[in-house]
Amino acid sequence: MATVTHFLEKIDSKKHLNAFIAVFASEALEKAKVLDDERNSAKKTGRLHGVVIAIKDVLCYKEHPVTAASKILKGFVSVYTATAVQRLLEEGAIIIGTCNCDEFAMGSTNENSAYGNVLNALDETKVPGGSSGGSAVAVQAGMCMISLGSDTGGSVRQPANFCGIVGLKPTYGRISRYGLIAYASSFDQIGIFASNIEDAAITLNILAGPDEYDSTAIEQPFSPWEKEEENFTLQEWEVAATKKKYRIAYFKDALQHPSLDKEIRNGIFSTIEKLKADGHVVESVDFDLLDYVVPAYYVLTTAEASSNLNRFDGVRFGHRTTAPVDDLTEFYKRSRSEGFGKEVQRRILLGTFVLSAGYYDAYFTKAQQVRRMLVNSTNDIFRDFDAIILPTSPTTAFNIGENANDPIAMYVADIYTVFANLTGVPAISIPLYRHSNGLPFGLQVITNKMDEVTLLQLSTMLMQRYKSF
Repeated sequence: MATVTHFLEKIDSKKHLNAFIAVFASEALEKAKVLDDERNSAKKTGRLHGVVIAIKDVLCYKEHPVTAASKILKGFVSVYTATAVQRLLEEGAIIIGTCNCDEFAMGSTNENSAYGNVLNALDETKVPGGSSGGSAVAVQAGMCMISLGSDTGGSVRQPANFCGIVGLKPTYGRISRYGLIAYASSFDQIGIFASNIEDAAITLNILAGPDEYDSTAIEQPFSPWEKEEENFTLQEWEVAATKKKYRIAYFKDALQHPSLDKEIRNGIFSTIEKLKADGHVVESVDFDLLDYVVPAYYVLTTAEASSNLNRFDGVRFGHRTTAPVDDLTEFYKRSRSEGFGKEVQRRILLGTFVLSAGYYDAYFTKAQQVRRMLVNSTNDIFRDFDAIILPTSPTTAFNIGENANDPIAMYVADIYTVFANLTGVPAISIPLYRHSNGLPFGLQVITNKMDEVTLLQLSTMLMQRYKSF
């Protein structure tokens, strides 16, 4: 119980950061007492026995509120538990609360929440990133040990980058999406925030696997340890990871892109030179599709969002207007206009437009073709390389409100993260660097589909050898 009490006190002392929407204090203390009794009676304990975890407010937890940080779901209580959350509970984890986020996971700053902004604990004038900003800050500020977010276009990796922690997005389908409120179903993936690679690996090991409730969940079980290393200790696994020599690619156009901060560019090039000096093969590869990834991503995800959010109409789900209306159409308009925030409305409208007759082929079909080209190009790269390295974000955390009136600038800032969601490959942001402005920034590592073992081992080696602060 002492551990839970510590984290509850931390949450209370840091409540001005606005990272949590709901805190399950009494329930967490009761669970801790039960777990203490189990341990004292020498019963077999789960792999996450007593680990305190927070979950993003888009994951269902039976008999607990879930609102996607939106007015349209205010007061809604989940009637079932997401598979990912259930697997945590079965291993003895303590769910301490739900974390603030951009409404329906749409945003890169956590400024689009019905519950207000989340503040970056390192500099409270800066955004924490989004959409999983609350989950990132909960780990960053020591309010929990691990947290879950969702990553549709970088919503785990980018806030991890801004907050100076580890953010892991697995292969699409590696973790079941059952119980995750959908934004864009062919992109969404539950991800993990942690203070180190080992905690992320252990958590992924527990969450991954087939699920009868999600047809897109990968059937093969997953272990972060290679088969011959299943009995290794974590320390031995880390040693094995550092002994390997890797073949690593980077996109020259990405590191020379005009949007990229010079210090971030120089930091990554410095790491590249160190990797080469240590015997790893690091080569630039031509990738002429970089400028197409953001337009393709926003066409496809908004189209899917338009469909997924159709159910929140004030009849089946969601806020219902109390204003007098003359017909059903007006009722829908008022309910959805009152319930959805401006960014969600913007994306629904854009998605409806690209799916409309006369524009479907010009936008949606073309974007699907770009996605196929990206997948093919990625497959070609991974025939010759173990991994790709990229920046996570073009800049360090920026000021609250800095891009509030320029949604296009906000979208362009996703240039380095949406690639992994378009292609379905696993990716991670690891905190290697410190900018002269005092803020952290990370390196993004990407591997082939289903190859989280290489992703985690390479990331472990990079953290041990090249972390610069």
